Parts: sequence; C-alpha cells; structure tokens
Amino acid sequence: MSRINKNVILALLTLTSSAFLLFQLYYYKHYLSAKNGASLSKHKGSRVGFDGTQWEGWFRIAENMGFQCLKIESKDPRLDGIDSLSGTEIPLHYICKLASHAIHLVVFYERSGNYLWHGHLRLKGHIDKKFVPFRKLQFGRYPGAFDRPELQQITVDGLEVLIPKDPMHFLEEVPHSRFIECRYKEARAFFQQYLDDNTVEAMAFRKSAKELLQLAAKTLRKLGVRFWLSSGTCLGWYRQCNIISYSKDVDLGIFIKDYKSDIISAFQDAGLPLKHKFGKVEDSLELSFQGKDDVKLDIFFFYEETDHMWNGGTQAKTGKKFKYLFPKFTLCWTEFVDMKVHVPCETIEYIEANYGKTWKIPVKTWDWKRSPPNVRPNGVWPISEWDEVIQLY
Repeated sequence: MSRINKNVILALLTLTSSAFLLFQLYYYKHYLSAKNGASLSKHKGSRVGFDGTQWEGWFRIAENMGFQCLKIESKDPRLDGIDSLSGTEIPLHYICKLASHAIHLVVFYERSGNYLWHGHLRLKGHIDKKFVPFRKLQFGRYPGAFDRPELQQITVDGLEVLIPKDPMHFLEEVPHSRFIECRYKEARAFFQQYLDDNTVEAMAFRKSAKELLQLAAKTLRKLGVRFWLSSGTCLGWYRQCNIISYSKDVDLGIFIKDYKSDIISAFQDAGLPLKHKFGKVEDSLELSFQGKDDVKLDIFFFYEETDHMWNGGTQAKTGKKFKYLFPKFTLCWTEFVDMKVHVPCETIEYIEANYGKTWKIPVKTWDWKRSPPNVRPNGVWPISEWDEVIQLY
C-alpha cells in the first residue's frame, strides 16, 4: 500500500469543512433480515455482511501515520428487542487527531426501515475529555436518521472518496435528523405487568394497521407533507413499541401549515375513501379515511398559538367543537413497525397532555369528548356552516 501524505489528508479536511460534509458509509446487515430469510437460531451472536476488521485496519493505518485515535462504542440499539443480544457493542465514532487537526468519522448503519442511522457522540467516563474540543463536533452529537443517499465517487487531491450524489439534500437533513429509539426495556416491563394480546383478532388488527400506516406514509411523502404518530398510535409506540390492539385505528398528526389541498384526492387515489371531514382549514380540520378490515385512519391537524399547540374535534350530532391543548413540540425520527417515522421529540409531555400521568395503565373505554385531560369546549359550529364543516360519507 502506498504511503498517504499527511498534508494531503489535512488539506482534504480543510476543504470539506468549508465546502460540504464528507462522509463514508458502510452497511451493517440486520441480524434478522426477513428478505434474506434469516432466523435467530442461524445468526444469533454473529454479524452478517460487513467485516468490521476493515474499520480496525483503517484505525491502525491512521495510528501508524502518526495520528492519535479514539474509538467510541455503544450497544447496538437494533438488538434491544432481543434479550440475548442486547448488550452487543458496535463502533459509532472514530476520532483521529494530528497536531491541531482532527478527523471525525461518523459510522452509519442500515436499519430495517430502509434508512441509515448513526449513534450519538456520548463520552464514557474513561475517555479523555481534552482529546479534542468535543463541543465543536456538532455532527453526530445526537442519534440521527437519514434517507439512504445514492453515492458517487470523486477524487480530491488524488484521494478517491464517496460523497452523496445530492450533497445539499444530505446537508438539509442534518439539522432535522435527531432520532429517538423505541423503549424496549420499558415495553418488556409493561408486558410483564399487562399481558400482550396475541389473539387472532389482535394480530390481524396489528397487521392491517401496519399496512394502513405504511400506505398513509407513502401517500403523504409523495405529497411532501410532514406527519407524525399521534394519539393512540404514538402512545403504543412509546409505551409498548407496538400498535395497541384495541385502538381500532391509526392516528397521525400534521401541522396545518403543511396542509395541501390535494391530500383527500391523494388518499382516495391510494384506495382509502374519505369517511368524514370535520372543520375547515382555518379551524379544527380533521380527516378520517376508511382502510380495509374496518380499520380507519384519523388525521388531526395542529394549529400553533403563542404558547401552545392544539387540534380540534367536532361532534357530528350537535355541532359542538372541542379543542385539545398540547405544549409546543418539535419532531424527531424513530423506527416503528419497520418504518422511519416522526414522533414528537418532547414525547412524554405530548403523551401526558393527551393521556395524563396514568398513561402507563391501559384504558380500553375512552370517550374522546371527556377522557383526555387536555380537552376543552370550543363553542358550537353555526348551523349555517354544517354542510361545510360536518361531512359524513
């Protein structure tokens, strides 16, 4: 192997810091890949696909060139749902320094939702906090999720490197990439206290709800409309890492500022007829679509005020309006039913607003007009507007 000039590497670092983020990807195959027909008994305790020794070789080469290097590892979150493998550690970050320059390598992993993930830059107790100015290493400070980019090879100062074919899209993702893991440990504790419903009916509902969520996500992404898991669907993700079997619907939230007039027609074209439309764009809009097997999709539109957010509700028989108040929140990514989807970053505040402090206790009887602690009366629709604001199909 020919010797790589240190000054070339340093020049490359200077170039990338001012022009665009340069990064290398490698794919770490999922332990239990359905498309490959893998099984737990076949792959338990082994890694499939990428040979991790390649990165260790890179690590040693850098040290031989005079760099001081640091490897940051943590447990593999993709295995948290598997007790026997949940302690397995993987490399997340490599940091190598030479004089006043440093290379920060953020390792990306493939997730089952067909996206890429990187872990957070968390320093363990034994790590030298003065090794580099860690506060200046902004990329990778928190876990992140990204679309899988198409890569292209370029040559910079004689070095062949891979970059995203659309670097601007990747850079635009960075500030909105923060990722939250499902809480598998808490979910296991929940099911120890409340047995999971594995009846044929419950399993059939979860299957239909998953397919409905995937179809809704595909439809909204084609439109370029942001959405997140809301209400009972969000509670199921946070509390038990699964769809609540007795919820009987899929709930999504959308900011009213992201509303597009062709949302209804797009869902109808996808095979989901409109079940009801309540409210109007300026006030308390709510849409419901009929999926197969009597599972419906409810979309709640959120309005932003100075110090809170809210979504509306309408009682069809009386025209009464209701308002559900939430503290302001931002959106993070998570993985749910093999999908990369948004959830409120301030998840616990969001759920407690909707379900109170006792959200850990399953409640199968729920009155949407009285049960939520954040519901407030919001007047009555004028009868003259009922044809517009109360549409049932």
